[in-house]
Amino acid sequence: MEVAVIVLLVSFLILLALNVPISISIGAATVLTMLCTIDFDPAMITMAQRMASGIDSFALLAIPFFIFSGMLMGSGGIARRIIDFARVLVGMLPGGLAFVNIISCTLFGSISGSAVAATSAIGGFMIPSMTKEGYDKNFNTAVTVASSTTGLLIPPSNILIVFSLASGGVSIAALFIAGYLPGLLLALGLMIVCGIWAKAKGYPVGEKPTLKFALQKTLDAVPSLFLIFIVIGGIISGFFTATEASAVAVLYSLLLSCVVYKEVKWGELPALLTKSVETTAIVMFLIAASSAMSWIMSYQNIPQTISQALITISDNPLLILLTINLILLAVGAFMDMTPAVLIFTPIFLPVVTELGMSPLQFGIVMILNLCIGLCTPPVGSVLFVGASISKTSITALIRPLMPMYLMMFVVLALVTLVPAISEFLPRALGLIE
Repeated sequence: MEVAVIVLLVSFLILLALNVPISISIGAATVLTMLCTIDFDPAMITMAQRMASGIDSFALLAIPFFIFSGMLMGSGGIARRIIDFARVLVGMLPGGLAFVNIISCTLFGSISGSAVAATSAIGGFMIPSMTKEGYDKNFNTAVTVASSTTGLLIPPSNILIVFSLASGGVSIAALFIAGYLPGLLLALGLMIVCGIWAKAKGYPVGEKPTLKFALQKTLDAVPSLFLIFIVIGGIISGFFTATEASAVAVLYSLLLSCVVYKEVKWGELPALLTKSVETTAIVMFLIAASSAMSWIMSYQNIPQTISQALITISDNPLLILLTINLILLAVGAFMDMTPAVLIFTPIFLPVVTELGMSPLQFGIVMILNLCIGLCTPPVGSVLFVGASISKTSITALIRPLMPMYLMMFVVLALVTLVPAISEFLPRALGLIE
């Protein structure tokens, strides 16, 4: 086993260092590890079988639907309407535009299911708008980068579906509902940080909107926000499954973007479908390769060995949970969320369940860890997208991001130590016992 572990780790890290795409790195490292104990022909057959079985899941059918729904929403004028709605809610407060940014990213991220999409759509408008109003450009970008990750905790979220698959069947509906309080808590924490920062810097306060303006912008945003109620309401009521909800989301997004708002032309749909297929192919290949890596790790008893090593570190459960969180934070800084969930869930889930943490709570803790990784160097994809939009450097963003990182760590600690934050709503709705 020692040789296989060394081959797996060394080959994977070398390929990453050579800037090989992560899905190819995972697949190649898995094949090399298999060849340590299995002949070439059986190894290739096993690799193909494990990749195929890794994506042979009805639940994964929701991913392409939610991706296409997010594409429609991103092109259909949804972002602008959500920003106007958020401005009505909090634009008149001290640091109001930062609050608008956070609420907009949270709402759009949850609707689109993508932190990168939220950063692009909201940041493309809010960063220059805030700069024009006298806010610092680097602060504006940091707000967008940090808050865009909150939408990954609030459904519909593709990564929660992936965790359900990796954990062996934690209810997708329960995971969806469990993400609400942590996601909103994270958004609230970031708003507190921005309020203090804006007060200290003396940033301007927006004008109070008229009742007519507020009513108009609220009504404009209601159809967009209603998607969340359709998807979650249908799942909770048992009217349809999470996979069926994704198809409903596509139909509703299509109706909204092409018929109601009319900002997506019918002739633009083939291009959006092509882009959705490309994104889906990338995600599915990542899942397939990661599933194969998970299998070879199980075959070599790597998860069991790591689990036993973690349990023997200390008798203190808090120390073990701290260790797991630190590892996941480090993983999130270097690895994409999908392979990280598929590879590390089988390793850490047995440990945390032995400590008394439910798989549902661990799922939210894991996703929150990896969300932080999306906006931390050196590989945080959202961080790079934000820097590209605002035409600034990663180094310049670190200072305004530091207090936001600190608040994210505080929220992570609360979610880790207080099970009710993740479990209260699913339990109240009868989704868990």
